[in-house]
Amino acid sequence: MITHIFTSHNFSGSSAPARPHRLVRGVAGLILCALLSLFVTACANIGNPSGGPRDEDPPLFVSADPGQGALNVNRTRMTLTFNELVNVKDAFSKVVVSPVGKSVPKVTSLGRKVTVQFDSLQPDMTYTIDFADAIEDNNEGNKLTNFAYTFSTGSRLDSLRISGMVLGARNLEPQQGMLVGVTQNLSDSAFTKLPLLRVAKTDDRGRFSIRGLAEGKYRVFALGDRDNDYTYANPEEDLAFYDFIVEPSSRREGVVDTVYNKLTGVVDSVVDRTRTVFLPNDILLRSFNSEKRPQYLSKYERPDSTRLFIKFNTRADSLPLLDALGFPGLMRDAIVETRKGNDSIFYWLPEPLMREDSLRVETRYLRTDSTGRLAAVTDTLRFFTPHRKVEKASKKKVISAQDSIKALLLDCKVTSPSSLDVYAPLEIEFDTPLARLNPEAFTLEMQVDTLWRRVPNAPKPVLTDSLLPRNYSIQYPWEYGQKYRLRVDTLAATGIYGKSTAPIVHEFTAKKKDEYCSWTCRISGLEPDIPAFVELLNGSDVAVRAEVVRDGMVQFTHLTPGKYYARLYEDYNGNGEYDPGDYATGLQPDLAYYYPKAINLKKNWDKSDDWDVFATSIEQQKPQAILKNRPATDSRNRKKQNVEEEDEEDDYFDPTANPFDPNQKRQRSNNAGYRY
Repeated sequence: MITHIFTSHNFSGSSAPARPHRLVRGVAGLILCALLSLFVTACANIGNPSGGPRDEDPPLFVSADPGQGALNVNRTRMTLTFNELVNVKDAFSKVVVSPVGKSVPKVTSLGRKVTVQFDSLQPDMTYTIDFADAIEDNNEGNKLTNFAYTFSTGSRLDSLRISGMVLGARNLEPQQGMLVGVTQNLSDSAFTKLPLLRVAKTDDRGRFSIRGLAEGKYRVFALGDRDNDYTYANPEEDLAFYDFIVEPSSRREGVVDTVYNKLTGVVDSVVDRTRTVFLPNDILLRSFNSEKRPQYLSKYERPDSTRLFIKFNTRADSLPLLDALGFPGLMRDAIVETRKGNDSIFYWLPEPLMREDSLRVETRYLRTDSTGRLAAVTDTLRFFTPHRKVEKASKKKVISAQDSIKALLLDCKVTSPSSLDVYAPLEIEFDTPLARLNPEAFTLEMQVDTLWRRVPNAPKPVLTDSLLPRNYSIQYPWEYGQKYRLRVDTLAATGIYGKSTAPIVHEFTAKKKDEYCSWTCRISGLEPDIPAFVELLNGSDVAVRAEVVRDGMVQFTHLTPGKYYARLYEDYNGNGEYDPGDYATGLQPDLAYYYPKAINLKKNWDKSDDWDVFATSIEQQKPQAILKNRPATDSRNRKKQNVEEEDEEDDYFDPTANPFDPNQKRQRSNNAGYRY
């Protein structure tokens, strides 16, 4: 047919295009389209199509059965529906139900639904199920935060709330997952004998909101509830208590909301609306551990023939009394080596007892009884001298004459570094406690040009601490960059077992002046009648130096260059150290504050700063670099994250009475609790 078409076209005498010619072009076009379709299909099959942008939004609550805020609920099974597939993670530890019941409801998830099954419900009671961040979507794990479901078994729904934050008293760390609750019994014993009435858990920023409260008076507590009894019955649990009686209330007020474009992050519109503000929303709880433990003897042994070792599980106020059976009165001659707190104690035995391979020692000490009180007890402990394993003949070491002489000498060594700080003492340690020390056998020299000259009126070694009978020190105002030498003569000291020291020579150099730097800080905002001290911290939030605040100033000299942080304590008893609180006596812990920036110090540099303790809001004082309990990060862009955080804070805190606004008036309780 095609041949016929071309033949007709070629012999036609007309100049107009023939219809068969248009047909050829149409067929060719169809063929070309088919080929292009095959090519595009082949290209499309190279890989799977993209599923679009990553889902970064949390699931949305759609409905509930019974409904949110329902009244006269008489069923024990509640179903919550969301807009996508969800999971409930760590329900036992994260989900809390108020009021506290004898049994914990069962929380499960299936598809888009979350089910809560109660065993039974109390009549005429408002129930709140606080999910915290336990609900997340099934695909990406995006968490739904600050979500709670409320219903009532009566004809009234209690809807008041109280909100705030829990920070660690010692280090201002946000206390995550801590139980916060209220009692309507206002007696001090209620917290230790009755379970908390209504509870919530702190989020990753330490914030909490207790919902479903009726009008009335409450006391507020936080508890690191180890035994899940909602009661402070275990002295090892962390706790916090608020000094004021709280009466929840609410009010309506107008606010301005800024709406952002989700794609660009640019402000889209500004909306005026009215909302309900629940008060108080400014409760600041500072948690602490009383550091009280049941006291008991945890370990005892004989490390070698010369010593007995006794260890308690916690600090003890007194030392145990020991009496070696069969050797009456000899233990009175034992030399005690311990440390502050008396939890680890060495007893250096008098020589007659040292020779005994086995000792039965009557030990009298204080132990916590079943009522929680310390009671005197007496135990008979057996101590055995450890025997070294006999090495095989082929592996026996050849003992030289030098080793034999060394075994007969009392070891004396300088433990200070060879590059010594100008303010630090020269530390000396002996192998055993001393029976005799000859101060004149210690000579301190300094190098002048190439010669060593004796330091005139140089101090002699003295016992560093009465609890450490083997440690001595020489305190001297060392000169910057000066080289020194300590010479110890033969028989400078004799130990309690008759060994004497050999001569030693130790050279060291005091650091140069340009190796140091200093930091001076003018502190304001504190009440002048309350003692305070400042700790300089390293990058691990560990104190490296401490100085007392005097006349609103604190000064650190002879610092090693580097990056530091600073923490201030209000030291109510003036003992120069942090003291935890005590609920039994109503004593709040010492309050801590952080300098909000890093302190960068360089060599030979004197830096000076001003520090208004309350210029930075309390939850933002601790620098992020040393914050350990950091909030969970969001993978979305920072601008969107900031907007959501501001909206989330509105749920917790009233911007017009923000507990963390330094411009708000501060009120101090008798126990130094703060309310902003």
